Amino acid sequence: MSDAHRDFVPALGKSGSLDRYDAAIALMTREKRWRSDLLRFAEPRPGGRIVDIGCGTGTFAIALKQSAPESIVLAVDPDPAVLEIARAKAEVADAEIRWFEAMGDELDGIDALRQCDKIVSSLVLHQCPMAVKEAIAAQMFRLLRPGGTLFIADYGEQRSLLMRMLFRQIQLLDGFEYTEPNAKGCVPVILKAAGFEAVEEMKVIPTPTGSISIYRARR
Repeated sequence: MSDAHRDFVPALGKSGSLDRYDAAIALMTREKRWRSDLLRFAEPRPGGRIVDIGCGTGTFAIALKQSAPESIVLAVDPDPAVLEIARAKAEVADAEIRWFEAMGDELDGIDALRQCDKIVSSLVLHQCPMAVKEAIAAQMFRLLRPGGTLFIADYGEQRSLLMRMLFRQIQLLDGFEYTEPNAKGCVPVILKAAGFEAVEEMKVIPTPTGSISIYRARR
């Protein structure tokens, strides 16, 4: 579905190990706190179509399905290795999810993702160059039905010296060029440029690796 030769920053950066991914995310990002907030804001409902872009090992996609078993959850990631883990986790959890291997800005050809009610994305944009951040935002806008809602949880503007210092760990892992725009607050600007309305930073969660923001926007 996607160009297998396109470069992307994998889970835990270029040198990270997938064996440690879930444990590292839990430890480094206060995952339970921001994921529970994201789930509460996303509010999956029976019959609703939700797309998780950059689903990683499937933790949040599974949580969405378990929260609303009659919802339709579709999950996308470019990394076949993490999707293999995600599928195994979903099987154990008895969560029926459709998985797609694709880049987050190359989804127009996947009919199943179109006209979705909601899109969620976690810890994706900070790993992308600016042009790809913008392309993913535009892709999200195209996939949502009119009136649909986007929810993003990612490193946002680092507003204090402490959060800036802690965020250096992520910058060393994922690269300064990709992460610095997030630290300067680029996410709302990108979403508005893509056409989204009512862009709002719903919550800011301090973590051991910098602050994570939860954004909401409407198509």
